[in-house]
Amino acid sequence: MEALKLWSLTSHPLKHFFHLATSSSSTSTSHAIHRTPGRLVLRCCSSTATSKNVDQGNARVSGGDRRSSSSSTSDRDAVRAIRLKKVEELRSKGLNPYAYNWDRTHSANQLQDIYKNLGNGEESHSENDHVCIAGRIVARRAFGKLAFLTLRDDSGTIQLYCDKERLIGDQFERLKAVVDVGDILGARGSIKRTEKGELSVCVHSFAILTKSLLPLPDKYHGLTDVDKRYHQRYVDMIASPEVADVFRKRAKIVSEIRRTMDSLGFVEVEMPVLQGAAGGAEARPFITYHNSLGRELYLRIATELHLKRMLVEGLKKYTRLAGYLEMKEFQLVIILNLPIYEAYSDYQSMMNMAEEIVTRCALTVHGKLTIDYQGVEICLERPWRRETMHSLVKEAAGIDFNELGNDLQIAKEVTLSTLGKNLEKKDKASVEACQSIGHLLNEVFEIVVEPMLIQPTFVLDYPIEVSPLAKPHRRYTGMTERFELFICGRELANAFSELTDPIDQDQIRQHEKQKAAAISNARDKEGMENEDDSYEVTLDDDFLTALEYGMPSASGLGIGIDRLVMFLTNSPSIRDVIAFPVLKLQQWWQERGVFVWGKGVRERCTWKVLV
Repeated sequence: MEALKLWSLTSHPLKHFFHLATSSSSTSTSHAIHRTPGRLVLRCCSSTATSKNVDQGNARVSGGDRRSSSSSTSDRDAVRAIRLKKVEELRSKGLNPYAYNWDRTHSANQLQDIYKNLGNGEESHSENDHVCIAGRIVARRAFGKLAFLTLRDDSGTIQLYCDKERLIGDQFERLKAVVDVGDILGARGSIKRTEKGELSVCVHSFAILTKSLLPLPDKYHGLTDVDKRYHQRYVDMIASPEVADVFRKRAKIVSEIRRTMDSLGFVEVEMPVLQGAAGGAEARPFITYHNSLGRELYLRIATELHLKRMLVEGLKKYTRLAGYLEMKEFQLVIILNLPIYEAYSDYQSMMNMAEEIVTRCALTVHGKLTIDYQGVEICLERPWRRETMHSLVKEAAGIDFNELGNDLQIAKEVTLSTLGKNLEKKDKASVEACQSIGHLLNEVFEIVVEPMLIQPTFVLDYPIEVSPLAKPHRRYTGMTERFELFICGRELANAFSELTDPIDQDQIRQHEKQKAAAISNARDKEGMENEDDSYEVTLDDDFLTALEYGMPSASGLGIGIDRLVMFLTNSPSIRDVIAFPVLKLQQWWQERGVFVWGKGVRERCTWKVLV
């Protein structure tokens, strides 16, 4: 019945099992689906081996890969069985393989620092130099009456020098017999530097604090399976210490942001996780059901509307480090965002704020304002470049939208004739689908300009069509007082002069009507429904009521913490800076040996039996 329960819970992604395209090649493939009481069997048989290429979005496994995977699983089970016997052996001798505590006196790095002047071949015999350390064994070598273990803790590594003559009783034999790479060990002893210059703890006694049952990944290659790296982050950090360093730096960045906000007089306030209206502008909402209240609620996407209520209620400077759900790079992740609101200021003030936050974080992590990101040197010296979207498009694309007037068709023709040779098919389709001059300007900016914004650049004055909640520009008709900060071709921050007129706020309803009409036209043309368009942006009427009591002029800034951490830790993917990203369901199936086609993909695949 478990399979049938899984079926009912995951019927949407599994519908792709039943829309399989037959191959037009000379090879033949047969598919079979069998149902028997209590089990669901999915099978695909092919007369040829499947592709050996692995697509990041839809992994496919070849026959050779399956044999390798099976062998790997078999080896792992064998290792686990052997280590379980060692656990039983320890317990039979009255030893606990899972200790309660250990009194550690030093960390590995502390010892490296304290004894950095100890000469080669020297040993410290002072009573004060007896130490207790603890950590995971990541390497071991044994030579007759000597054994060398590499112990790693949260600060670094140090060698354990194990001499049979110094260990009490039968501990040396026990060490050789039951201690494996991966075990967490506690050791007591004196400090010695070997003839080869390796600082070591000369072990007098030890205890297994936690017996590891599963083998660690290869120390030279680490954890190479990309999905497993993110799904089993704990193994990834054991195999690659630099991964854990990314999260230490992340913690420093978040702490520095909080210190900066506190020093500038901002107050951090708590916001509700469940909301009655789906806030978050264009983001697709996540819906849940509150059993006690008997109503549907929306999981928080953004905190803006509740934070703006605080301006109405009297707080003039406030912020909130808050997470929201979003789809990024083929998976669901919780994105950490920093919304900042300040009364009696405009978007010009927020540019200074963004510079202050980013430069302080860079100095905290690197101690300098010149950062290397993926081989490109980025200079964060202030002030950063500030240009309007119109100017940047004219500079990069050679199109002056100020001279094109309001004739959308002529503007599209000029755009296509100017950029046509350099546009991909999908980009041409996006240009032709634009509903207004403002949308067209923004589309050209995203296609042509964004990838070129490597050094820190504030892009100012966005069209009102793509900024429905920003205040209209005080000088330029059709524009809003909004900026986005770009570094390395990525948006890092977004800010508005906030819309405070409750009547103007109602423009979101008009925006939603236009969006619905565009979706309807697209469905008519394509004859199908895109599931990402099957939701509505709702307006929080209580927020409008709050505005009618009066909200002071204000500016708001949102900084993407995850993208900031990516930049400051030289990480290429957002998944590298999120400790435990939520995998898509398809990846969950794949990890269990069931490989399915993703939407729109027609590739040969391998299925296994699901019970």
